[in-house]
Amino acid sequence: MKFYINKALIIILVVLAQHTLYAQKTILPQQNDRWSIQHDGSIAWDIKDRLPHADHIEMSGEKVSLWIAYSVDTAGISKITRTVVFPTFRMLPDDTRSHIAYTFDDNELPRIYINNQLLRFDISQKNESGGAAYQLKGINQHGVMRMSAQAGNPPLVKIERSLFPSVDKPLAIERFEFSNISNKPVTISIENLKRKVTTDTLRSKSAPHTVIMESVNDGSRILQPGQSTAFAVCYRATDHPLVPVSISPEAEEKARMKRIAQILSPLQLITPDSILNTEFAFAKIRGTESIFKTKGGYMHGPGGLSYYAAIWANDQAEYISPFFAFSGDSIGNLSAMNCYRMFARYMNPQYEPLPSSIVAEGDTVWKGAGDRGDQAMIAYGASRYALANGNADSAKVLWPLISWCLEYSRRHINNNGVVESKSDELEGRFPSGKANLSTNSLYYDALVSAALLGKQLQIPKKQTDAYTKQATELKNNIEKYFGANVDGFETYKYYETNNVLRAWICMPLTMGIYNRSKGTIDALFSPRLWTADGLATEAGKDTFWDRSTLYALRGVLQAGATERAMTFLHYYSRRRLLGEHVPYPVEAYPEGNQRHLSAESGLYCRIFTEGLFGMRPTGFNSFDCTPRLPKGWNEIALNNIHSFGAVFDLKVVRQSNDKVAINIITKGTKHTYTAKEGETVHVLIKH
Repeated sequence: MKFYINKALIIILVVLAQHTLYAQKTILPQQNDRWSIQHDGSIAWDIKDRLPHADHIEMSGEKVSLWIAYSVDTAGISKITRTVVFPTFRMLPDDTRSHIAYTFDDNELPRIYINNQLLRFDISQKNESGGAAYQLKGINQHGVMRMSAQAGNPPLVKIERSLFPSVDKPLAIERFEFSNISNKPVTISIENLKRKVTTDTLRSKSAPHTVIMESVNDGSRILQPGQSTAFAVCYRATDHPLVPVSISPEAEEKARMKRIAQILSPLQLITPDSILNTEFAFAKIRGTESIFKTKGGYMHGPGGLSYYAAIWANDQAEYISPFFAFSGDSIGNLSAMNCYRMFARYMNPQYEPLPSSIVAEGDTVWKGAGDRGDQAMIAYGASRYALANGNADSAKVLWPLISWCLEYSRRHINNNGVVESKSDELEGRFPSGKANLSTNSLYYDALVSAALLGKQLQIPKKQTDAYTKQATELKNNIEKYFGANVDGFETYKYYETNNVLRAWICMPLTMGIYNRSKGTIDALFSPRLWTADGLATEAGKDTFWDRSTLYALRGVLQAGATERAMTFLHYYSRRRLLGEHVPYPVEAYPEGNQRHLSAESGLYCRIFTEGLFGMRPTGFNSFDCTPRLPKGWNEIALNNIHSFGAVFDLKVVRQSNDKVAINIITKGTKHTYTAKEGETVHVLIKH
């Protein structure tokens, strides 16, 4: 008897030691920031050393997306490549990538002369081959990419460059402002330039499309010391190239800055951590700007030079649209409703799966990966959106889609009581078996939300009770089917025969399933899964997708492991905001070279709304709130929330005796809930 007790104790001690070792081994790398946060909320790179360096960023408007790749080599020579995408100018045949896009290099700009010397972007200040050398001094990012440079040897002019997309036109602009910094007059001359290319008539959809690159406000002028002048290069698309167009670069830049301010004004995060506050603001920009006005209505698109005027069941229905219910952005909300309406068009009495993606402005679909669990994604996103949006009429529009998707999933429950799908959102890049943890976690939360939503819509009690019962059964079956010891951690196997840790073991945490929270959190933050760039998709592989890291950070906060979550959240946010590839969350690596796909930015914001502040929609004017206040922080706030049919501030303040005050402030009226740390309070928003 004694032998067996000791053996059991030894096993327990070995497991505990193993987990302690994993925790100790996960040492986050030191970060050497390239960028710094500015007083106006922008970030800046002061170019001095640590060269060469290269990066890219994407910016979007309703009719255009502008991708800037930029680099500075060891000699200080900079290079910019501009790829301009026009989402609503399409080619045939219809498919995901049938938009037109053109790339423009520095050598295609109109020639610029400074005191009759050609401005050279390709030589350094030390070069004696002639011409005025362009020396890039710094870059600033905040919805507009601004570049500061000097030219001449010694420097004669300061050059301020701004690159940005138009808010509402198929137009991108590169604006140059020259300032005389010498003590003598300087002559600036800019050539007139107009180049155009027209697409093949037979392959063009609707009509041939013409892309025009042209100079605005070109010519020659003399600048006295201290004087400035500006000109611009515009990149635009049109189907009517003979119709004259008047472009005001200054007005377009003001409109872009107004739109950025419009995005940033609602839903402001206030914490003691400036990195989190700033990255949250940047994520709002990227997540919200990438909405395209198409003939099918507003369509949020991931971007990345590939995905425009199209929606996906994961990126749009699952990731970003539920965020728009909190964002206060009217265009974001229009895109969310349009997303769900477009998927609803494909409901059918045979319960054939909905398409994974609706592309080409809504004219066709993509079903290349089969059922990826898309119905669970859509039901999850639509039900959460409908509750938080707080509009009964909108919710009634979404209810048929939600209930159809739930019924589809119910019909695909296997003998083990879990839902089967052909793949998951990774579309076969990694194995997912016949039934995967992601699809089942989403379906579980969709059932919970649908039961709450159905009560608000006065759906028959029999139906909402059935959803509640199905959710309870599914939660139990998830534990039975997926619960396992993997790599020494009491967590989940991702599919039935899976025996390697996967990043998506985080999914139950984000859906409020905490049975295996300790083992799962230990696994997520162990060196088996955590890498310098967040979670590896599979232990032992270099591949990472930010979406799983973003879900995990949210889920760990929801599970109450606040200090561990905040350590990794701060590290991740600093890397994305101030590191080598900035300033937004990314899609993946090596695939896509870490494109700034926009829906991932919505997932970043949801770390705070649903994780740090623990907001879980329960009705049109109510939510459960389980805030997580890190040690050393006395208060946090989300100001100007537009949700649950109201506009309000949510402020959490630490009190004595391990309690927090949850303040809801609407129209100058404050209502306070007091709770123990980690306790959930039910918040009712009074209109």
